[in-house]
Amino acid sequence: MLFREAKPEDQIRDEAGLRRAVDEALKSVRVFDVHTHLFPFSFERLCKWGIDDLLTYHYLVAELFRSCEISPKAFFEMPESRQADLVWRKLFVESVPLSEAAAGVCTVLTSLGLDPRAKDLSEAREYFAEVDPHEHLDVVLELAGVSDVVMTNDPLDDQEALYWQSDSFVDPRFHAVLRLDPILCQWDQTWRKLDARGYKVDAEASPKAVDEVHRFLDSWSGRLQPRYLAVSLPPDFAYPDDSPRTRLLEGAVLHVCRELDVPLALMVGVRRGVNPELGLAGDGVGWADVSSIERLCERWPENRFLATVLALENQHQLIVAARKFANLTPFGCWWFVNNPSTIESITRMRFEMLGPTFIPQHSDARVLEQLIYKWAHSRRVVADALYPSLRQLQLAGWFPTRAEVDGVVERLFQGCARGTLCLDQIQAPLSVEVRPAKSQVSEQQPKG
Repeated sequence: MLFREAKPEDQIRDEAGLRRAVDEALKSVRVFDVHTHLFPFSFERLCKWGIDDLLTYHYLVAELFRSCEISPKAFFEMPESRQADLVWRKLFVESVPLSEAAAGVCTVLTSLGLDPRAKDLSEAREYFAEVDPHEHLDVVLELAGVSDVVMTNDPLDDQEALYWQSDSFVDPRFHAVLRLDPILCQWDQTWRKLDARGYKVDAEASPKAVDEVHRFLDSWSGRLQPRYLAVSLPPDFAYPDDSPRTRLLEGAVLHVCRELDVPLALMVGVRRGVNPELGLAGDGVGWADVSSIERLCERWPENRFLATVLALENQHQLIVAARKFANLTPFGCWWFVNNPSTIESITRMRFEMLGPTFIPQHSDARVLEQLIYKWAHSRRVVADALYPSLRQLQLAGWFPTRAEVDGVVERLFQGCARGTLCLDQIQAPLSVEVRPAKSQVSEQQPKG
């Protein structure tokens, strides 16, 4: 039924009824999580889950160093269980867990029936030691209200590549993404690795090397069947320029995306290793030039792009860019802006300028149970952002129905993701042949 054909008796005319409809729609919707760092249990230790992994998440590690005098070197030399004990004592027992990451752990524990004010981790460790991992996965996805998760997959990581080449079972709720960071951001190192795997590449990213990268991406796309290709870029990302990155983008990456009919996801603004002692916790943020994203959209109109930016100062510019280019879809509130206050303001701007034509959130979860808190918290915040736009409609004399509210929410959390990723299209595996490589990881090579 078209929105304009709604019967008068179905229209929500009171403020309280509208708020209730929004809250109920957000509470019940099943989420397609377009960006995580999760793996299925068949990928063994690459799959992070349980209380120790939750507490040694790099957000909490960075917070720990503000709360005690232990050095990063001493901390990272400790076994993971001792690291987790220290984080728990300093951030949850001796302090009030006010940060979003710490409060998230409390949400997880409460949702699983565990005490978030326990004096030690004995109860939580006993719980996770006794659960069946595969049943636990079902419980977590149900509690989070998540139907599908999209992974981050790097075929140049030797350990991960072995799982893909062993045909390890991949739960159908887990979708692959081919990550391009080593190729587009670390070419000075990556070309040697590709050369060791039998590809004829060079440090300058010559035309022959670009063709070889195209072959590499074709080969691994045939195995992974990625929902999109993705890259995390520094603040100084510029397109076009006279660099290997631009040559690889134009000569390989964008062509592969078009051939597979998948988007290229651009995550722009991370400054790697601001404090290298902190490892994953040591990255920072910088202002990016969104006009480079605009030029990609303008010069490659047949390609689709997902984009998210790390700096708060860039959010408005990205939204304006999306108004100008229909092939650009903003997605989620990434990393340092994935906090309730910033999520709400960014999402309200997007509603006001884009309507329901964006993907409001992704979890970016690295530990399975984080899905519980990230989506519980995000649902509340997105409800707070959506309600004012619908209330404005009421005040303008356009009264939505419950079905229309449900439809908007379904579109935001399922439809926009599935539409952008073309999930209704069946991707046929590429024709490949196996050729032995020089390293322990072999490559599937396409014919020709």
